[in-house]
Amino acid sequence: MAGSGKREGAGGGQTDTTRWEYLGVGCFSAFVGLAGGGMIAVLIAKIVGAFSRCTPDAETGAPCSWFTYAVFGAVGGFVVVPAVSLWLFRRGRARANYDRG
Repeated sequence: MAGSGKREGAGGGQTDTTRWEYLGVGCFSAFVGLAGGGMIAVLIAKIVGAFSRCTPDAETGAPCSWFTYAVFGAVGGFVVVPAVSLWLFRRGRARANYDRG
């Protein structure tokens, strides 16, 4: 079968990983990394601001230069989280195929 994701032949029922699975994992983890990295970086900005005695914004309570931290954290999460996710995904698939035969 051409589009089923099953490998025909001697393997007998082994699944063949397609590019769409990697694309799905990569895109979802990129979104999660973007949001999560930005939030963690703003928390770090809050901690750094407390230690450096920077007065937060009176109206919102936002820490000093939080936007810079958020941008760098979001970009870092956007790169690191998908890279680690895809690496673990490939390693798990390789182990599953190795164990089957």
